[in-house]
Amino acid sequence: MWGVRIIAITLLATEILNAREASLRIRMLVCLLFAATLLPAQQPNIPEIPYQSVPEFLKLPPDMYLGEVAGVAVNSKGHIFVFSRGNTSGPAYASGASQLLEFSPDGKFLREIGHRLYAWSYAHSVKIDRDDNIWVADKGSDMVIKFNPEGHVAMVFGRKQEASDEGTGPLRHPKPPLPPVDGMFRQVTDMTWDAAGNTYISDGYINSRIAKVDKNGNWLKSWGEPGNQPGQFNVPHSIAADAQGNIYVSDRGNRRIQVFDGEGKFLRQITIDVPVNQDARPAIGNKPTESTGTMSPGAPWAICITPGPNQLLYSSDAFPGRIYKLTLDGKILGVLGESGKQLKQFGWIHEIACPSENELYVAELLNWRVQKLILQPGK
Repeated sequence: MWGVRIIAITLLATEILNAREASLRIRMLVCLLFAATLLPAQQPNIPEIPYQSVPEFLKLPPDMYLGEVAGVAVNSKGHIFVFSRGNTSGPAYASGASQLLEFSPDGKFLREIGHRLYAWSYAHSVKIDRDDNIWVADKGSDMVIKFNPEGHVAMVFGRKQEASDEGTGPLRHPKPPLPPVDGMFRQVTDMTWDAAGNTYISDGYINSRIAKVDKNGNWLKSWGEPGNQPGQFNVPHSIAADAQGNIYVSDRGNRRIQVFDGEGKFLRQITIDVPVNQDARPAIGNKPTESTGTMSPGAPWAICITPGPNQLLYSSDAFPGRIYKLTLDGKILGVLGESGKQLKQFGWIHEIACPSENELYVAELLNWRVQKLILQPGK
């Protein structure tokens, strides 16, 4: 539609500007109209969604503490799974920091899953599939682990570096990056599934691609590479699938959500352009701008798609610390939240669980917590 308008206005501008009788005022008007077509469209009158945060929702044992909460998920029974950079061990730098905890629907602590698991290094995300299997992505060990509902390891993807290898240490980021290797990850971030049981894994900070494996764990394919063109990524950070099997990737560093079919064909992209209050404060650090990549307003840190029949998309940014409610084609329906440390404020939302349209669970890095949010859109 915009392309047609641009062509039409361009032709009109050419005719007018070539006319000997064209006045200076008309020329200026045409130039302004042409320039307006090149500006990104912003959706006006986006409503603020009223909401509440349940106070003191998670009830931890007296001797247990959360660290940075990287992930949160909810299963079919309403149990909440929290993947935290807690139970930390090792040196101050490059320590092991992953702990997976389960809570009842009312927030009561139930159990720890995978205590001292070999893959635990640096927690990144947790998800629950349709059979209530528990999946985690550990950025530090470059591994994805599938647990069955009982909490036993059922499948392992990727491979951790060997502690005995000479030179073992944090992964480097050479430019250009080293070629990716099938079946292995470099700073993996998240996973989702289609109706056939295929798993899609966002891989991640270095490889910048999406991997696809079948329900038996067989590697099928991957797509993507570093860059900013369609099908390229700058930190694919969070991933979700809709009921039609389309795959939504939060391309955080490029400040967009890319949408693909299940074979990796690019379908469209979604950008979030909502004006920022001049008084908005960052959760930490200097005030970001629209050109600061992953910290830019609207840059998607976490995405989540609600169950059917009328699916919706939620996305969060680090600054100004908001959650956005969208249709699957990218129309913004509402916005809520701001940066801060109090209830109903957020410190870098890293993962969202959305078991229903008006019930959200958000995992925060900077505030070391999970908030349960009750949205009240009709209030």
